[in-house]
Amino acid sequence: MPRLPLEAPAGEAASDAPHYLGHRDRLRARFAQAGADALPDYELLELVLFRAIPRRDVKPLAKALIRRFGSFAEVVSAEPNRLAEVEGVSQGVVADLKLIEAAGHRLARGAIAARPLLSSWAALLEYCRATMAFSPREQFRVLFLDKRNHLIADEVQGRGTVDHTPVYPREVARRALELSATAIILAHNHPSGDPTPSAADIRMTREIVAILDPLGIVVHDHVILGRDGHASLKGLKLM
Repeated sequence: MPRLPLEAPAGEAASDAPHYLGHRDRLRARFAQAGADALPDYELLELVLFRAIPRRDVKPLAKALIRRFGSFAEVVSAEPNRLAEVEGVSQGVVADLKLIEAAGHRLARGAIAARPLLSSWAALLEYCRATMAFSPREQFRVLFLDKRNHLIADEVQGRGTVDHTPVYPREVARRALELSATAIILAHNHPSGDPTPSAADIRMTREIVAILDPLGIVVHDHVILGRDGHASLKGLKLM
C-alpha cells in the first residue's frame, strides 16, 4: 500500500484550517502588544470566550452579548440566568464570565484592603464601581472602618429590585457595634445608570447618621454608583 504523506502540500493545510484560528492568533498578539485598551469590548470578550469555545468562531456570540447587555462590564456582571438566555452561551461560558467578574472584584478590593480609605478615595470609587455599578439589581453595601480608617469589613446589607433595596438603619448600627467600627461608608447602585440621589436615599442616609452619631460612629459618606458615574451625598452637602 502506498504510504500517506505526513504533511499536506504547501498551501493546502492553510486553506483547510478554520478561518477563525488565524483571527485568534492575531487578536492574542494585538492584546499582548497593545493591551486591553486597544481592543473594543467585543474583541476583549472574544478573548474570554476562546477558552470555553475552542472550536468555533466566537465573534458573532461576543457581538450578540454586547448588543444584549451593552458593554463588556455589563456582560460579565449580568446574572447567570440572563446570560444563559443568549443562544450559544453554555454553562462553561457563564462560569468563565463570572470568574472574570470575581477576579475584577478581588483586584479592586486588594487596592483598598490595607490603606486608609479616606486617602485612597479613587481606589475606593474604583472598587465600588467594579462591584456594583453594572449590577442589574440594587444592592446596598456598608464599608466598616477602624479608627485609622482601614477597612474592617465590606458587607452587602441588602439586595433588592431594579429600583429599590430595603435598608434598616438599626441593623447597620448593630453590625457596626459588633465589629467595633468607628466609622462607615455607605454605598449603593442605581441600575438605571443615573447616580442622582433620590429623596428616599437622602432620608435613609440621614436616619443612619442620626442613629450612629450618639454612638460615636461617623458616617463619612454615602456614594451612589451608576454606569454614568457616581454621586457623593457629602460632596452634594446632602448629609
